Amino acid sequence: MKLKSLFFPLLITVFAINLLSSCKEFIEPSINKRQVQLNAPANQYQSTSYTINFWWNEVEDALSYHLQVVTPTFDSIGGLVIDTLVKGTKFSLTMNPGNYEWRVRAENGSSQTNYSAPLDFTVLASSLTGQTIMLSAPANNTLTNQAAVTFKWGSLYNATKYHIQIDSNNFANESTVVKDQIIPGQQFAFTFPKNQVYQWRVRAENDTEQSKWSTIYLITYDNTRPAVVTLNQPQNNATISQPVSLTWNTVTSAVKYKLSVYKSDSNTPYNNTFPVIVNTTSFSFNAGSSGERIFWKVSAINAAGNEGQSSDLRSFVLQ
Repeated sequence: MKLKSLFFPLLITVFAINLLSSCKEFIEPSINKRQVQLNAPANQYQSTSYTINFWWNEVEDALSYHLQVVTPTFDSIGGLVIDTLVKGTKFSLTMNPGNYEWRVRAENGSSQTNYSAPLDFTVLASSLTGQTIMLSAPANNTLTNQAAVTFKWGSLYNATKYHIQIDSNNFANESTVVKDQIIPGQQFAFTFPKNQVYQWRVRAENDTEQSKWSTIYLITYDNTRPAVVTLNQPQNNATISQPVSLTWNTVTSAVKYKLSVYKSDSNTPYNNTFPVIVNTTSFSFNAGSSGERIFWKVSAINAAGNEGQSSDLRSFVLQ
């Protein structure tokens, strides 16, 4: 009896914990009473770097964070520097010399915390030689099938021009880079000459100084179409019962497939479901009526978004 009396409360406790955990998956907890703790930059911090790295503690059940930076203070706002939602707990921003305050609140779909108490910091005027440009677009490790691209980056205080380099050999030899250009603005339009991985970087300059090179970003240009898909089952003109399992062979470079299903005229999409994108090499078709002829074909799509030539057009008759 004593063992049962100990076991039953334990069982109830475990059940309650599991129930609360399950409910949390469906009911979003309120975060109204929680607080965001700011970490860096600390209050009254002074920076000779124009790039400021903001960092705060994670709030449980928060989905995003609302970051605000003003100059000089929230009590006497002279300018709004940034007002943005951030998914993580870190954010980097390049700023001009001046006095600033920053604050953060946590948010989810149904609630939000109060803003944290603001912290102030100062960005000091400094030599351009110690600064670093922040690249903005395309993002690092971008994969694209578009030959034309526009590179973009942030500004640096006291810079009058920007030096961009694009290469395919990681800048091992600066005399043979793919592109070396100095421009007055903060973006540069470029067309990739061929399929390959490219690297790009930027630095700021004026008549007497130049910044450090930015972090090197990678971008891959690939406009190669995947191979043609070979259909497997059902065989062409087969009579088959529902559901019909449509299958095809794997294409090596494909990450997904586009399945097109047509009515008996072989041209009209069977319904608004088609064409459908699938990640496997099969699809269960369960529509139509007995005696109806249905046509289908498949094409492969690779990671860069290139679509290969469609397979042969096949048909089957519903039994």
